[in-house]
Amino acid sequence: MRVEVTTQGVAKLAADLEDVPDEKGPELRRVVARGALNVKEELRDNARSSGTYKHFHRSISYDMVGDLEAEIGPDKGRVQGALGNLLYFGRRDTAPVLNLTAPLHNEAPRFEQALADAAGDVL
Repeated sequence: MRVEVTTQGVAKLAADLEDVPDEKGPELRRVVARGALNVKEELRDNARSSGTYKHFHRSISYDMVGDLEAEIGPDKGRVQGALGNLLYFGRRDTAPVLNLTAPLHNEAPRFEQALADAAGDVL
């Protein structure tokens, strides 16, 4: 079975959110933070279940880098965090071990709905 997920709806919603009043900002920020947390947790679960590297899952975190933007992934400053490039992208002679984008695609429908709910009838 093949499952295909797109993020086109999220991109359109993000463009529509530019018209949302500033007072909705804190609620939208909470939605972004919650979505980032969900993606982080799924990345950690996937890394933990691979069993390849004992501590790699602990290196995965997220940071809010703007009002409505988050960075999610392994932190190279944490134990085994520098393995992220190898595990997610592989090398010329080895395939990736973990999937970096699947958790993002899994979260996209929930995230889109939560953003729409937070924006209310403004959209």
